[in-house]
Amino acid sequence: GPGIMASTAPASLEAQEGLPSRAPRRRRGRVVGIIRRNWRPLAGRIDPLSARAAEGEADGAQLVQFRPAERRMPPVLLLTRRAAELADCLVVVGLDQWPVGAPQPLGHFVSLLGRAGDKQAETQLLLHEFGVPHGAFSAAVMACLPPAGWAITPEVAREGGRQDLRHLPVVSIDPPGCKDIDDALHCIRLPNGRLEAGVHIADVTYFVQPDTALDREAAARSTSTYLVDRRLDMLPGYLTTELCSLRSSEDHLAFSVIWQMDDQANILDVRFCKSVIRSVASLTYDEAQVMLDEPASAASSPLSSSVRLLNQLARLLRQRRIDTGALTLASPEVRFKLDADSQHPTDVCMYALKEANALVEEWMLLANITVAKKTLRHFPTLGVLRRHCPPSREMFAPLLAAAGAVGVQLDISSSKTLADSLDRAERPDDPYFNKLLRILSTRCMMPAQYFCSGEVPKDQFHHYGLAAPVYTHFTSPIRRYADVLVHRLLAAAIEVAPLPAANADRAKQREQCAHMNRRHRAAQHAQRASVNMHTIMFFRNSPCREPAYVLSVAADRFSVLIPRFGVEGPISLPGLCSALAKQQGQQVGFEVCAVAHSLQVFLQDSVKGKGKMLLQLQVFQKVQVFISVEGDGQGAGHLSIALVLHDTVLSG
Repeated sequence: GPGIMASTAPASLEAQEGLPSRAPRRRRGRVVGIIRRNWRPLAGRIDPLSARAAEGEADGAQLVQFRPAERRMPPVLLLTRRAAELADCLVVVGLDQWPVGAPQPLGHFVSLLGRAGDKQAETQLLLHEFGVPHGAFSAAVMACLPPAGWAITPEVAREGGRQDLRHLPVVSIDPPGCKDIDDALHCIRLPNGRLEAGVHIADVTYFVQPDTALDREAAARSTSTYLVDRRLDMLPGYLTTELCSLRSSEDHLAFSVIWQMDDQANILDVRFCKSVIRSVASLTYDEAQVMLDEPASAASSPLSSSVRLLNQLARLLRQRRIDTGALTLASPEVRFKLDADSQHPTDVCMYALKEANALVEEWMLLANITVAKKTLRHFPTLGVLRRHCPPSREMFAPLLAAAGAVGVQLDISSSKTLADSLDRAERPDDPYFNKLLRILSTRCMMPAQYFCSGEVPKDQFHHYGLAAPVYTHFTSPIRRYADVLVHRLLAAAIEVAPLPAANADRAKQREQCAHMNRRHRAAQHAQRASVNMHTIMFFRNSPCREPAYVLSVAADRFSVLIPRFGVEGPISLPGLCSALAKQQGQQVGFEVCAVAHSLQVFLQDSVKGKGKMLLQLQVFQKVQVFISVEGDGQGAGHLSIALVLHDTVLSG
């Protein structure tokens, strides 16, 4: 942050400032000087009104107002000779100074992103705002890649003790159209009656050597970012979609974790190895689900047999995790259907999860936990782990109160008690109610964090959501740099490669973990902003009525969630009363009950005060809403949600 000089405020600060006296709840201070400002270029929109007003000024530089996308920043004044050209455009502006006593800072034009409302320009704005790297890879990075047409030779297949597993019925299961396939699975019955199951992960570290330009770029980016209409890769496309993508009917280098289990999914043995695999099929989740839905008596190929065995074990592993307290949470995730030419959204719907999704998830979790234990055993102070801290009661307090208001008691004393109470929270007439509680519970959680094992006490390694004592990320090295670090640790643990100097430096591990956490948050924010942008584009052309649920009730508004679209937003109570007053021809009032998380809207009676009841709502109640987009038609606009009552849209 900016360099700031501060002093501890005396106890009588309120009296000095003429404010009512109150007992301070925490230490307070006063800014006495700013050493330097941590300014960065801002992206946003030139106010079209100020630009048009400037058109009439004399020739030369004209003063226009710039509104940053970062809402915490005030409008910025800048001098430009391009006022007419920049009217209602998205631009990048640099800050110059903020004179003492001035309400707004002064800045200068840096670059033009495009016209407000244009999809490409709006995408560039969100990438800039969240600092997501999206430029082309440098020549130095590209020089680290193997030549075009590179192939696995017999020498490569044997070096470093690499094992040839091309005889196994390995299969990948991914969303349709997936290009960066970084994981594959297999399961077979051994002659001794045991089951052998394997998770095979792209051997990215064979190509990303330590401390090369490619490695440094991957470390800086730390993660791939998935927007609605594009993927911004951590690594060059030649690696992500060709050499390291475990496509079927091709030989690929992998890092494998292979377990021997009994039929009850008890682990009897585990081994780790660098390998060569040849996937027999690249299935979509739907294709894998068809195999799982086939009658057990149906004749099966080695492929379908492998998928069924994997699922049989995954069910047992999942139940075991749930029994120990793992949470089953949810999010209102949606998928857009995009026009092939314009890439504009033509439809949006909830993302449906199938048992095939859970199958893959379970094996990835087991691989991550198994590798975490292995690397931590060999490198107790250098492990790259991922923890999820337990939520505080304060974070859950609003949800506990809202759930209690409708007769649902959530017990958050442990992940196990929370999981059990969520399982009990059912409404027979409304199956979405349980998912809604899980969505809101997810929002009460702390985000998971990467950390270096030598920097955190062992009793804080625990992953609350997964109920796992230790956890890491190993299964997606194509798109996460944390997994690259973990691959190097595991390779050193099984003695097939030396530990790179950077991995052996605890301070560097700590710094890289902090950086990966920042980059992960930025990627998440950018992804949400992309979803929001496409949602607005969709509803600008397709306003509609949809069922929704009341999420919360506040003093002057209530918020709703529309399950089909994963959209939520507020409805103003004064605006609602104004619309009803026009409809009724009489004053309308409202009353909010904070304890019951409910509200009443009624006609105001000059004698009784509260007249005819028009509307009663409570948290988690199902309602009908109308979704549209408001704006001047030039910029992106914003989503508007209005209540529908008796087939009338009440837009205030």
